[in-house]
Amino acid sequence: MSQTLFTPTQLGKIVLQNRVVMAPMTRNRADADGTPTDIMAEHYGQRADAGLIVAEGAWPEVTGQAYCRQPGIETAAHVRGWRRVTDAVHARGGSIVLQIMHSGRIGSSHIKPAGVRSVSASAIQAQGKIWTDAAGMQDFDQPQALTTEEVRKAIAGHAAAARRAMDAGFDGVELHGTSGYLSLQFLHSSTNQRTDEYGGNASSRSRFAVECLGAMGEAIGIDRVGLRLNPGNTFNDTADENSAATHAELMRQAAKLGIAYLHVMRAVFDPSIDAFKLARENFGENLILNDGFDAQSAEAALQAGEGKAVSFARHFIANPDLVQRMRQGLPLARFDRNTLYTPGARGYNDYASAEEVQTV
Repeated sequence: MSQTLFTPTQLGKIVLQNRVVMAPMTRNRADADGTPTDIMAEHYGQRADAGLIVAEGAWPEVTGQAYCRQPGIETAAHVRGWRRVTDAVHARGGSIVLQIMHSGRIGSSHIKPAGVRSVSASAIQAQGKIWTDAAGMQDFDQPQALTTEEVRKAIAGHAAAARRAMDAGFDGVELHGTSGYLSLQFLHSSTNQRTDEYGGNASSRSRFAVECLGAMGEAIGIDRVGLRLNPGNTFNDTADENSAATHAELMRQAAKLGIAYLHVMRAVFDPSIDAFKLARENFGENLILNDGFDAQSAEAALQAGEGKAVSFARHFIANPDLVQRMRQGLPLARFDRNTLYTPGARGYNDYASAEEVQTV
């Protein structure tokens, strides 16, 4: 097998030692107040052979918290906790960026501190339920629509979160623009009924994400900012009248800003969309491709010029040494689905490397 997957590359100012990227995965191992824990530092440090780690979505402000034990990047304690994570990754020569994730209407008053509201582009409640440690499964909150001034404050909050991420030692940040969270709530026609400059046509609905990217770029350098998108995504009760065209508009605007990369997921929600082709045509070549790859298909995609790197999620859960296993053609371990989101180190830091398995 050719070795393109294991050669270095660079996205903006973010240096990758190889082209195997660890995709962001919410694992719910932070403290109750969102402070990253020591087991999180161990977890990411174990996987630092990745060319780049995109750390799980962290809320920039507590209104944006979606899940129990989800990390934040709002307080000094959050910064100190994340510093332990980045130190562990950098000690092994890795690179790591933080995904900034404001959940908007996805969340519950049983998760957020008392009196903290859920907000969105429009006051439309998401259909579905969410797990809360305090009260079990609960309906998503009825959100309040952000005023125009509050939208601008939320954008400034993303910039402040990016600065705190750099204080915590990250090499950059990635804006979460999919899975039904706030950026997508502004982007999608089903969740955005605004009549101000952040609502209306696709260009205006893209404005929130574009201004977040621009503000983060002004804070830390636009060549350290990435964006994650998934055209056709309907997760968390969102939909768009023309998802391909809407995402193409956002891609073009993001490209004009000069961001470091676009992290684009295969359009599994709408197979009629070729998300990778859409991204190449409207954003350019600095792409991280995601979803459904193994070592062979990732190598083929890179050799075909479809992107600069390929990200893996599930494979990294049970294989802390995924890069080595792929390089040597070793079999991959399977993860335990029952421990994906549970507290503690079990099912998180107790997966053995191939070398450890061979010596048992």
